[in-house]
Amino acid sequence: MEEQLRKYFGRYVALDDAEFNMLLTKLEYKKYGRKGHLLEQGEVCRFNYFILKGLVRTYYFDKEGKDRITRFAIENWWVTQMESFVSESPSKLFMQAIEETEVLRISRKNLEALYVSVPKLERAFRIITQNMLIAIQRRNDFYSQLNSKDRYFNFVQSLPDFAQRIPQYMIASYLDISPEYLSTIRKF
Repeated sequence: MEEQLRKYFGRYVALDDAEFNMLLTKLEYKKYGRKGHLLEQGEVCRFNYFILKGLVRTYYFDKEGKDRITRFAIENWWVTQMESFVSESPSKLFMQAIEETEVLRISRKNLEALYVSVPKLERAFRIITQNMLIAIQRRNDFYSQLNSKDRYFNFVQSLPDFAQRIPQYMIASYLDISPEYLSTIRKF
């Protein structure tokens, strides 16, 4: 776990041992079983989660009662419901483990304390957040230009190992296509 985290942050900043140990003191290990919720709709999101192992989806229920997946997160990704986390308001979304998932989580209070005591971490989290926003924007811009079939094949080609771990009905929800149509597309 420590090696995984050190390697991850090493992509953004060089933390000395004291800084890294300070980071470790602010993180809490938590394990979620398959289908366990990290966050329920209506709760305030109190943590930002670093996924050590596993797979998480973010979703909501539409007016017809169908779940709509907005995001997936895998190992070495951070996941939170940013609006709720920052504004301490009730979440409009759920976050759920699709597989057994192990995370390190950090509260907003502890994250803010780290920004003061280890300024390099504020820089690291700024870069991480920028990369996340770029990925969301790229997905939205790119996927709005593609038809359903091309969205599916692009998803599978871009993330083949990841796509194998996700149930097909969840991929359909994420790509905003029906499970039946996804079955037809997969036959090509």
